[in-house]
Amino acid sequence: MARRLQLLPALVLLVAAALAGGAGAQLSAGFYSSSCPTVEGVVRQAMSQAVMNNSRSGAAMLRLFFHDCFVNGCDASLLLDDTPTTPGEKGAGANAGGSTVGFDLIDAIKTQVEAACPGTVSCADILALAVRDAVNLLGGPSWAVPLGRRDALFPNSTGAGTDLPGPDSDLDGLVAGFAAKGLTSRDLAALSGAHTVGMARCASFRTRVYCDDNVSPAFAAQQRQVCPVPAASGAGDDALAPLDSLTPDEFDNGYYRSLMTGAGLLHSDQELFNNGALDSLVRLYGTNAAAFSSDFAASMVRLGNISPLTGSAGEIRLNCRTVNS
Repeated sequence: MARRLQLLPALVLLVAAALAGGAGAQLSAGFYSSSCPTVEGVVRQAMSQAVMNNSRSGAAMLRLFFHDCFVNGCDASLLLDDTPTTPGEKGAGANAGGSTVGFDLIDAIKTQVEAACPGTVSCADILALAVRDAVNLLGGPSWAVPLGRRDALFPNSTGAGTDLPGPDSDLDGLVAGFAAKGLTSRDLAALSGAHTVGMARCASFRTRVYCDDNVSPAFAAQQRQVCPVPAASGAGDDALAPLDSLTPDEFDNGYYRSLMTGAGLLHSDQELFNNGALDSLVRLYGTNAAAFSSDFAASMVRLGNISPLTGSAGEIRLNCRTVNS
């Protein structure tokens, strides 16, 4: 199934056309063609090894990219560690409790890129390349990544606590949150397909499988085995279940097929298919894998174009966890 999602080379050209206008006009797929021509090969090789060792590495990159871009734009602010005077984004809001992982992998890729091209490629661009390769290596589409981002000088822990949609969000809240970032309802439907890979903690879906009235009874019973009613200590909160129970390790359209049967793991997932405005897109993506792949690739370009730092703004961090001294 996953391999059928591979797209024709023409898709890359189609997505590249989406770079015109807005923030994307400041970025270019060929930004490093002279200063670091090997960067895409270095990132691809590192991601290939990572996904081979652990397929969940791909989902980790997707979550990092989304959670970075939704707070301050795609500026690698999420990668900054806390300091004694400035709390970072890693422990705030939807990032808390180990929800975002993969920082060590970005560190490893950054080390390899620095060895090839010292002080040239931003952490924000490394993440943008890594997430494209992660999706493709798991069987999804590829796209031309616009490059030229620079790295933030400070995090925004407050924004991390307010800007990221949560697992209990309703459709109106999701649409409004995406619109605030310049993304459409179609982008919301397509980008939510990233949940075709990855896992969620029991604490994020317990209410869904015990209380929602639009959940498949068989699916709810299955997930209750994973996620029992907790003891007073909260025991069991960290138990994991795949966001896509059909094909959890493949980047395909299984997520949408699950929604069509009432088997969305998160309340916010099932909101996309709940007799609402996005039902038709869920049906389209669930029955037409190529349509999902094309829309997902284009929406990832738009996501990556949210408020990039360019020109002399920000810096090129030498260590993705800390600003340059």
